[in-house]
Amino acid sequence: MADKVATKPALLRWFGTKQGATLLEQVWAENPIFRQILGICSALAVTNLMANTLIMCAGLVFANVGSNMIISALREYTPRRTRMITQVLIIATFVIIIDFVIKAFAYEASKQMGAYIGLIITNCIIMGRAEAFASKNTVGMTFLDALGSGLGYSVVLIAVALIREPLGFGTLFGFQVLPESFVKWQLMVLPPGAFICLGLLVWFGRAVAPEKVQ
Repeated sequence: MADKVATKPALLRWFGTKQGATLLEQVWAENPIFRQILGICSALAVTNLMANTLIMCAGLVFANVGSNMIISALREYTPRRTRMITQVLIIATFVIIIDFVIKAFAYEASKQMGAYIGLIITNCIIMGRAEAFASKNTVGMTFLDALGSGLGYSVVLIAVALIREPLGFGTLFGFQVLPESFVKWQLMVLPPGAFICLGLLVWFGRAVAPEKVQ
């Protein structure tokens, strides 16, 4: 058994360590959307177009990783009575940066996504990981945890967008991928279509992902 472990590639052996498990846990077994049902609002709002979905995913990963690392670095110096407001201010700073960057480089997407960029501040994934993990762990472990939860969120949003945009518009990244004769499903453009897709993915994820034994 030891020989088999030793012959594994270094990358696979790393995923068996505490650091690797912290990253993978948030991507799959404790995925914030299909396991914890967090971050649902943006998942429903921006997933009818793949381009908007990728922008939202990149923004959330940036805000999640950056803000949680700073919260972790300051955890020994942050008074307990001001902990929450400090966390919100740090997260808000990163979200303002994201908003400015998107308005500068993807203005049309910024108009389409509206207030949902600003609502990253109140995204339960970021707030939850800041309080549950970053405020108690080192910067290095917090980086892996925040990256894992951001990637887990992104995987689900991209999966929903891969269903909604082709069926709703017949396109993917704006390029026609289905025949012109294809009858577009207007339901997929609307929030109920997102509910249906997300519900199916949550069902699939909970059926496949192993339950965590407490």
